[in-house]
Amino acid sequence: MTEPTTPDALSGGTALEDLFSGYRRFRDEIWPERRRLFESLARDGQHPKALVISCSDSRVDPGMVFNAAPGELFIVRNVANLVPPYKPDGDYHGTSAALEFAVCVLQVPRIIVLGHAMCGGVQALLRGFPAGAQDFVAPWMNGIAAEARQRTLQCVPADSAEAQATCELETVKLSLRNLMTFPWVASRVADGRLTLHGGSFDIRNGVLSRLAEDGSFVPVG
Repeated sequence: MTEPTTPDALSGGTALEDLFSGYRRFRDEIWPERRRLFESLARDGQHPKALVISCSDSRVDPGMVFNAAPGELFIVRNVANLVPPYKPDGDYHGTSAALEFAVCVLQVPRIIVLGHAMCGGVQALLRGFPAGAQDFVAPWMNGIAAEARQRTLQCVPADSAEAQATCELETVKLSLRNLMTFPWVASRVADGRLTLHGGSFDIRNGVLSRLAEDGSFVPVG
């Protein structure tokens, strides 16, 4: 009889131990310095400065980009930093649920949609989805981001280097438009309780750009 496979026997065992080693460093070095902060967050609850909607890409860490401490950012991550349109039905809406909690319960004063360079979701949207990304990734991207692809292809060919960068920025703009379809977002924007912002992080050079009023993205100085 074949022996059951144990986690340590898997090829990822070493990687898992690396994570545990990271945790031990956190407990030994970071926790003592931040203990009072965590205790205050546990006692007083969270009051984040912003909701950040970012891509799940492992190379983009909003907390690191904004040099934020625990409790400062409420972060929602998904493929290609997309916000779906408002659609309250019986389906599962993870991003919309997190958005509702951040806006209606935590009452965040600002929302930042953070795109990034070299986004794999956007690349697949423009050039086709791999075989292993058909069940959920393809419907997610095609169902929400088709408008971003259309706007991009009106300007540049799909196989051009410019198309990737253009579409990455268009997904940010699309998500901001979709945010305004949520009535409790729109009402708070109208009365000044909430502001919406767009940004894009270039993982190649570490530069953060923000969406300006004229629709362009300008580096943050």
